[in-house]
Amino acid sequence: MLYRRIRDLREDHDLTQAEMGRILSCSQRVYSNYERGELDIPTEILRRLARYYGVTADYLLELSDDPWPYK
Repeated sequence: MLYRRIRDLREDHDLTQAEMGRILSCSQRVYSNYERGELDIPTEILRRLARYYGVTADYLLELSDDPWPYK
């Protein structure tokens, strides 16, 4: 599974994979594997990503098209 939205949000915020790795306390390689779907994203990392971008985990996982359903 490719985590397209995670990549798109990172790019929209002009961040590199290395910068996201530092924000999430992981290496660039691990973060890259998350984006490509080669590693399952741990729940805590998913929560951090959702909090960082201000969206829901469902949006990140493409289970919803609404990033802010609880406005």
